[in-house]
Amino acid sequence: MKYIFSQEQLVIPEDVKIHIRSRVVTVEGPRGKLTKDLSHIAVTFTITKNKKGQQLVQIEIHHGSRKNVATLRTVKSLVQNLVIGVTKGYKYKMRYVYAHFPINVNIEKNDEGKFHVEIRNFLGEKIVRNVTMLDGVTVEASKGVKDQLEITGNSLENVSQSAADLQQICRVRNKDIRKFLDGLYVSERGNIVDE
Repeated sequence: MKYIFSQEQLVIPEDVKIHIRSRVVTVEGPRGKLTKDLSHIAVTFTITKNKKGQQLVQIEIHHGSRKNVATLRTVKSLVQNLVIGVTKGYKYKMRYVYAHFPINVNIEKNDEGKFHVEIRNFLGEKIVRNVTMLDGVTVEASKGVKDQLEITGNSLENVSQSAADLQQICRVRNKDIRKFLDGLYVSERGNIVDE
């Protein structure tokens, strides 16, 4: 079955500028600028104003199948994430969990200016685990809370992927994971600028 016409609407806040050219979305706000290439998705963007004078992004699709119509909501969410990123930013908190061997974490900046996390003494192993954060992601040890990292940035994809990389590198292998719960886990997700 084809759906003749489907659309989603997204209201853009006052302090955010949005520019869409050949399905490459650029969003500028108080925290910076983010770009997302959506040229592989066959949707139509129109930027208009609503009755209150707010900027409105309309995402439309004509004669789409059920799967094509499902991409509308996805595209809306992706653009919404960019808007939240340039206004509020994203913050993930990660806790170190260990039963016996305390995990040592060192945070440094490498030559390219990206943050680099070094994990030592995981399960008492001699191997040093290294994770380089993605572009625009900063890492710091939480002040006042022991064994916690704070990962912040404007791009939700980069922040969450960096957190996932840290968690994945500390997977326990060849042991019963019900007993060995050691690792770095995301404990809290939120925004940098709280409302």
